[in-house]
Amino acid sequence: MLTYFPRYFSTRAIICYVVTLALVSVIFMSHALPFQFMLFGFVAVLIFFTYVTQLTMKWQILSVGEFVKKLFVTALLIRVLYVFFIYFYYIAMTGSPNAYYPGDELYYEYMGTLWRDYGFRETVDLMRFHADLSDRGYAWWLSFECLVLGPHVLPFRLVKCLLDTFSCVLIYKLAKRNFGESTGRMAAVFCLLMPNMWYYCGVSLKETEMAFMVILFVERADFALRSPKITFGNIILPAVIILVMFSFRTAMAAVLMAAFAGAMILSPGKQLQAWKKVLYSAVFVVWMFLTVGTEMIQETQEMWAARSENQAVGYQSRAENVNGNTFAKYASASVFAPLIFTIPFSSMVATPTQENQMMMNGANFIKNIMSGFTILAMFLLLIRGDWRKHVLSIAVMCGYLVVLVFSNFAHSERFHFPILALELMFAAYGVSQVTNKQKRWYTFWLVGICIANIAWAWIKLAGRGMV
Repeated sequence: MLTYFPRYFSTRAIICYVVTLALVSVIFMSHALPFQFMLFGFVAVLIFFTYVTQLTMKWQILSVGEFVKKLFVTALLIRVLYVFFIYFYYIAMTGSPNAYYPGDELYYEYMGTLWRDYGFRETVDLMRFHADLSDRGYAWWLSFECLVLGPHVLPFRLVKCLLDTFSCVLIYKLAKRNFGESTGRMAAVFCLLMPNMWYYCGVSLKETEMAFMVILFVERADFALRSPKITFGNIILPAVIILVMFSFRTAMAAVLMAAFAGAMILSPGKQLQAWKKVLYSAVFVVWMFLTVGTEMIQETQEMWAARSENQAVGYQSRAENVNGNTFAKYASASVFAPLIFTIPFSSMVATPTQENQMMMNGANFIKNIMSGFTILAMFLLLIRGDWRKHVLSIAVMCGYLVVLVFSNFAHSERFHFPILALELMFAAYGVSQVTNKQKRWYTFWLVGICIANIAWAWIKLAGRGMV
């Protein structure tokens, strides 16, 4: 069993990125990626694959306490440095501390000033009028931060750094409990170095908070289901997170609720005895019955009932928009389902109004590569019959991916982000199970990722009439 990420994987991944970017730039020379975004991508890939090998090797000899301390300090330092860098970068490039085309950011920042400017009672009414249920939680959170820390965006983003750092620690605890110490450390290092996680610390979007709540939910619910003792505290926090999640993203709340219910039913008897299943189920049902409001249920039902229509309308709208991609009208669940662990593919060509996607080309390329290990982990757990031992984490990850397949956001990196840490946890398990005989398949996977990203570059350009 591998206890670290081999240099064999890292070196080939870096070469694959450079070759893919070079081929795309030559084939579509007139639409080559601007140099600054090439640099963003190369630095992201270089940092991730260089240090993931070094740290998984060096940190495996540390004691548990030393490892957690180094993990926490390093993760926080990286995120804080990134937030300050990107803050001034955005000011230089856009004239404001927000990302390119910051529509949602400006909306959330406006909502965050309501409590300070109008008081609590008026804010309650304004929230109901201006925000859907699935946005009110983050709006209230920003309002509270604004009231305590002031209206400037930097303090908000430093709080995000702290939450995301705790996410790295939580994924370590969860992976360690499920797959052992070395895999837990590898999963934590993956999260520590994943550029997508840095990115959302530097913008005023709700993804960092959502991802933190998802990881906290899975870690605490997993602990409750495995714990030999039954306590009120073990189950109350996961239940509260589900309720709060309804005010962040309704679909995710429904997935968490269904995953917890499924885990209570499907967890093996040695892990969760029958009488505990009955007791937990009873408490969970009563709690949800007493607390889940009519608005939450209605929004969930409407979302599920309109899933097919929303997807078709959404992609048709993208096909018809100015700067939209005419190929979007052919997108559907059947197209995205086989690719759902791997997408979104990297944006390696210059296309109008997609600077944010271009800036994250390296981060998405890393995800493309690491998804191969996630898929391997799912395959091994299935054929070995071990999936029931990890049914909660699998249910949250796969359940949310199924929701994305039937949405019009299947290729949106932002909507994939809340479960990225879980995907990296399973990727760490996949890496740990690779044998010397299986290493050669990694090269084939890299070739496939290279071809897929070249094809995606053509789709982005051809769909806009640019080639």
